[in-house]
Amino acid sequence: MALSCTTQEGFEISPRFRQTVEERIARLERDADSDEAKLDRLDDIDHIRRQMRLVAVQRAEALRMRLFLDRAKTRLPRPLIEI
Repeated sequence: MALSCTTQEGFEISPRFRQTVEERIARLERDADSDEAKLDRLDDIDHIRRQMRLVAVQRAEALRMRLFLDRAKTRLPRPLIEI
């Protein structure tokens, strides 16, 4: 029995949810930049390694969310007056 992969099919998200995800992406990228800037002030190699891992995870999560938004279509808002 073969299973078909439906990852190519589109899906819709609400404009409000899209905005929330976009804000989260911006926050992750801003935090990653800030955390990366702090690296030169750290002395302990273990602390530097953890900080670098934190930055990598933040950037990876932002990328994952961007890919999600690229696949999603934004649902049009409902009309205020029924037609």
